[in-house]
Order: sequence, then C-alpha cells, then structure tokens
Amino acid sequence: MKNPFLHLALLAIFTLFFFTKPSHQQANNSFPALPPLPPLPPLPALPHLPPLNPRLFNAYIALQAWKHAITSDPQNFTANWCDLNVCNYTGVYCAPAPDDPKITTVAGIDLNHANISGHLPEELGLLTDLTLFHINSNRFCGTLPASFNKLHLLYELDVSNNNFTGQFPSVVLSIPMLKFLDIRFNGFEGNIPSSVFDLQLDALFLNSNKFQSSLPGNIGNSPVSVIVFADNAFNSCFPSSLSKMGSTLNQIILMNVGLKGCIPPEIGLMKNLTVFDVSFNELVGPLPETLGELKSLEQLNVAHNKLSGEIPESICLLPKLQNFTYSYNYFCGESPICLKLQDKDDQKNCIPDRPLQRSPEECAAFLAHPVDCGASGCSPGSPPPPPTPPLPPAGHP
Repeated sequence: MKNPFLHLALLAIFTLFFFTKPSHQQANNSFPALPPLPPLPPLPALPHLPPLNPRLFNAYIALQAWKHAITSDPQNFTANWCDLNVCNYTGVYCAPAPDDPKITTVAGIDLNHANISGHLPEELGLLTDLTLFHINSNRFCGTLPASFNKLHLLYELDVSNNNFTGQFPSVVLSIPMLKFLDIRFNGFEGNIPSSVFDLQLDALFLNSNKFQSSLPGNIGNSPVSVIVFADNAFNSCFPSSLSKMGSTLNQIILMNVGLKGCIPPEIGLMKNLTVFDVSFNELVGPLPETLGELKSLEQLNVAHNKLSGEIPESICLLPKLQNFTYSYNYFCGESPICLKLQDKDDQKNCIPDRPLQRSPEECAAFLAHPVDCGASGCSPGSPPPPPTPPLPPAGHP
C-alpha cells in the first residue's frame, strides 16, 4: 500500500519547485512566462489514524522490540509492524483507555496459531493497558518477562503450546486482575507455588509440562471453575481440600499426574462438577458412594487405576451422566443399570460374565491383598458428615 505521508512530502516538494520563482527570474522580467501547470491529481483519502499519544508511542517501542526478538514468522503476521500506527498491526487491538476514554491505547494481543519463533522482550511491560495476551500455538522460547508485573489490567494470559522453559513463571503472581491463566504444553518444571491457588482465577491450565511438585494443601482455596493439571509428575495424594471448591468448580482433569491413595468421600460435596477425570493414575480402593450425589456430572473417567470393589449403582443413575469410563481397574461388580448407559467402558476389570475382562488369575492375585488407603502415605479421608436428624414433632418434650 502506498504511504500517504510520502505522497504528501512529494507534493510539498513539487509545489515548492513549480510555484516559487527562481531568483534570476525575479531579477529579469524579460523571460517569457511559463505555461500554466496542469492540475494535480487528487490526494488519496488518508486512513483514520488515532492521534499518537504517549501510550501508543510506548506500544510502538514495545512492539518494535518484540519484532526484533522474532527469529521466524513464516506466515508474515508481523510484516506490517513498521510504522507508528500500531493499531493497524496484525494481531494488535486498540480500544479507549479505561481511565480516559478519549485516549486510544493497545488493549489486546492475539497471535494465536502464527507459528512464530523468538522470545518475549522486557519492553512488553510498556503495554500497561493490555487486558488479553494470546500467543498460543507458536514457538516462543525462554520464559515470561519480569516486566509483566506492570500489566495491572491483564485479564487473560494464554502462552500455551510454545517452547517456554524454566521454573513456574512466578511473575503471574503479581498480575492483580488475572482471571484466565493457560501455560499448558510447554516445558516448565519444578514446583508449583502454593500462592497460585490464592489467586482469584476463573480457569487454570497447567497440563503437559514437567512440574514435579506435590499438589499443595491449599488447592481448595482457589475459586476457579476449571482446573486442568494433566500430564505432569505430581506423585501426590488425592487433594481432599478440593471439596472446599464445591460451589465454584465445574471441571477438574487430573489425568496422568501420579495421584495415589483413595478417592476421598468428600468428593460428593462438589455439587457443580460436570467433568471429573482422574484416569491413568495409581488410585486404589472403591469408588465412594458420594459420587452418586454429583447430580450435574456429565463425564466421569477413572480408567487405568487400581480401583476395586463394586460400581455404586447411584453413579449410573446420575441424571446427566453421558460418559462413564472405568476400564483397566479391578472392579468385581456393576449394577445392570450401568450396562444401560449409552457411553460406558468396563473392559479389563474382574466383572463376571462381561467380555474383555482380566484373567481370573490376575484378578485373584490383586484381590488377595486388602486395600490400604494409607499405605502410600495418604490419609484415608474422613467420612462425610451424617445427615441432620429430623426435628421432633411439635409438642414433643
């Protein structure tokens, strides 16, 4: 696209050249007059440009530093990151500043699925009005800049599916407005700080990294509605404090994280749960009857553990249950009601008269050893509180 500023500059030069009399012509009027010039073509309409203010200028500095930190951009997402008009950059979104609607500022970055490689420079901390930062499915490496602690309005941070490494990016603990945190499918490792669960998040995605810490005891403090921790090496007991999240938590996915011990009966307190996935772990013991109290549950997956006993009928009677997967365990019985579920998987258990079960020898060897929920250092968990007794009839002493 032609640069309108260059057009104006050329027009100014042409005007000076053609309409200013040369000094020798002013001194000698005997020269014949020049013929009139043809009219100039009309100027193209200039695009609407927000007035450049200090915030947009800081954004220009930040985005130019980022462009120089990019080593590959195969889809040319940043090809137009050139002039001062940052609001026209691909993936950059401007809006009125929340503290002064008369000022235009950069409010969002969205470079999802761009396949860009490079790193994030510290200058990105100049984008102080940023509310969302989405760069999932790229090849950025390094870690998150410490200057992100200046992004006081940041609401959504999605850096998933990149090549970030190092310890948990603790700078996110300093972003006061953060509600959505997604750092999955990276190479972060080490411990997850317990203070993460004191943040006022709504969604937390940490799956498919290299975290190795135990799940902290304060996990139940988090107000999130979605937790996905799959494919990490927590090697942890089932966090009984999850029951404290009963009023907020809708989905929890703890697949392949090294969970051990028994599923505590307190799980029945999570009344809003729609998805519960603890597959591919080392859980033992029976499924608690209290799972049958999760009336909102739609997806239940406990496959590939060492669970045993009978499947509680109350689970199969849940009104919204669509999928129940309990294969590759050691269950020895299931209600006929469970067989009527449209989408279920009970193979590789010890259930009589069902196809594709474990061999009798394998089942006998496992069931010969009583289950001890505390054998792996996990407490067996306390039973749920008994129901409140009915009040005596009126007039009863």
